[in-house]
Amino acid sequence: MKKYLLVVGLFIALACQQGLNSLPTLFSLSKKLKEVSGIIYVPTTKLLWTLEDHGNANAIYGIDSNGKIDRTITVDNAENIDWEDITKDKLGNLYIGDFGNNENRRKDLCIYKIDKKNLHSDVVNPAYKISFAYPEQNNFPPKKTEMFYDVEGFFEFKNNFYLFTKNRSKGFDGTSFLYKIPNTPGFHQAVLMGKFKTCEQYNHCAITSAAISPDDTKVVVLTHDKLFLFENFQNDNFLNGTKTILELNHFSQKEAVCFIDNDCLYIADERTKKVGGNVYSVSLKKLKSKS
Repeated sequence: MKKYLLVVGLFIALACQQGLNSLPTLFSLSKKLKEVSGIIYVPTTKLLWTLEDHGNANAIYGIDSNGKIDRTITVDNAENIDWEDITKDKLGNLYIGDFGNNENRRKDLCIYKIDKKNLHSDVVNPAYKISFAYPEQNNFPPKKTEMFYDVEGFFEFKNNFYLFTKNRSKGFDGTSFLYKIPNTPGFHQAVLMGKFKTCEQYNHCAITSAAISPDDTKVVVLTHDKLFLFENFQNDNFLNGTKTILELNHFSQKEAVCFIDNDCLYIADERTKKVGGNVYSVSLKKLKSKS
């Protein structure tokens, strides 16, 4: 137990140490992980869990506090068509979002549940599969000006998933849809909860990940160089809360964000040539003090 608490404490201690004008690297990821697309911290396993997107293995990886791959789990019966994010529920079960949809053509979007009791195994089968579709999408693909149905960020809240779409439309204006899907096996029509705008510059405002704080009071949405923070919302009306834009003052292909506690976040980026492939820490309080 003492060793477990020490390792968990080390993850927390590493977090949120940046100064007011920097985004420090906590550690570099293994060179085996070139296209990290999601991260989630699970204290009971003492590991940061990650995965890679299209073209990579159908596997999830447990990363220790030094950035080393401590555990690799192959997920059978779950092809990695385009795994774009990973999240967890309050019990510590993991969920893989296979909903990357760059061309807006897919009709096989899904989420896989990985039971927490299997996180010490080398090979697992999903506990169940949630399939879904967007009722607003009628054409596959839609018009180039209506490419709203790619997703790279989601989280689980009160037995539902919340997905933020990545706008790939011609004439990008930053519009993102928020969809809700029940965390139950089978096929579901996603429910459109609302929409919001980031900005009109694709490289700076296309959404790549999302997360909710452990106390369920904060939602963050990630882009390559900023966070959109939602607070003071009621129930799951996240978009009706207070929105704050938090500049990271650091540009890279950031693809993943998760909460370590109610203030501290970890952010990961893909390795592009000699840039990226790291995990960084940010404090919401410090970022808000600069906004």
